[in-house]
Amino acid sequence: MSENCPKGEDTLLANYENGSSSTSVLDPKLIQKLIHSCNEAKRAAHCPYSKFRVGAALLGKDGRIFLGCNVENACYTLGICAERTAIQNAVSEGCKEFTAIAVATDVETEFISPCGACRQVMREFGTEWEVFLTKPSGAYQQTTLHHLLPMSFGPEKLTI
Repeated sequence: MSENCPKGEDTLLANYENGSSSTSVLDPKLIQKLIHSCNEAKRAAHCPYSKFRVGAALLGKDGRIFLGCNVENACYTLGICAERTAIQNAVSEGCKEFTAIAVATDVETEFISPCGACRQVMREFGTEWEVFLTKPSGAYQQTTLHHLLPMSFGPEKLTI
């Protein structure tokens, strides 16, 4: 993933493996809780077609953590990703401001990032929240939504 990411002063992209510390503003214990939670959410994934399990743990500014998993459908386009499930869960519980999201898959060889649709849905709620891409080993890569979706289109662009 890092080969495809734009480089620049506002870019935040860092790997943390073997327990090294991060540049996150979040407490390291909270980061570990998010990583653990997204892996727990992954267990609930319904992915009989792709067998590609994804879990997400979304941290609201109020401190609550909302979980999501991918849910596939025989009509493929009706499935939903873990990140969007977590966001919909949060919004349905009255939370619309987020600090961070952690995403887990079963892929150990690389960090998997949210798809374009998820990035745009995440963008609806801001650009500066932290994104933690994780591996089953517990290693993670830290970035921001702004880094994943530069020059994005958001609600402030709409004029009514």
